[in-house]
Amino acid sequence: MSINPTFFIMFFLMSINLTAQVFTFTSNHQGQEIIHKVLMDSDYLIETRYNSDSNVFVGTRGGFYQKKDEGFNVRLEFNSNFAKDSLKRIVLLPRGWKNSSLDKQIHHGKWLMAGRVRPEGEKRRNINGPRKTLKFLLDGHFQWTAFNTESFKFFGSGGGTYSAKNGDYTESIIYFSRDNSKSGAVLPFVYELKGLDWYHKGLNSRGEPMHEIWTKRKN
Repeated sequence: MSINPTFFIMFFLMSINLTAQVFTFTSNHQGQEIIHKVLMDSDYLIETRYNSDSNVFVGTRGGFYQKKDEGFNVRLEFNSNFAKDSLKRIVLLPRGWKNSSLDKQIHHGKWLMAGRVRPEGEKRRNINGPRKTLKFLLDGHFQWTAFNTESFKFFGSGGGTYSAKNGDYTESIIYFSRDNSKSGAVLPFVYELKGLDWYHKGLNSRGEPMHEIWTKRKN
């Protein structure tokens, strides 16, 4: 299922505090209710859509934004529907957004996949190139997205809620673009924070061992 997005999402600003928080609102497409989840910090915004009944992933787009008048001008870094709509910029004028933030967690922020820990040691990857995997953690919600900022090729995305405490990190998946059967899965990990690096170890959604390194994004 796909939705034909328009350049402008025409909403009017309501009396909500639009700071670094998580918001949700709904729309209707062909008789089906679609949930829109918005994660936004002081300069970055992601809007993701999924079916309210089945949690089937519909689409996602995100990038750096600037506040202007009643809305937000977003310069997209990724757009899962780019092959159909070619959009690299959108304007969001929010209306009906409900604050869906959960408890703040120590992991909040934007993280880039920086490498993996192998038996022979760490293997790092270039985080400054166009091919990126971004994990955005905010107020108990998370989303990872793999994309190319130059070609706008979209490789996949998934998200839900998370908790992190005393070295234990748990993700509860709500939507997953590559495999909707993973919706509802709960994945436990252990973590360690070292400077700007987050070491993330456990089993992935396929049950395979993983030991990832994520680095706090600077730009």
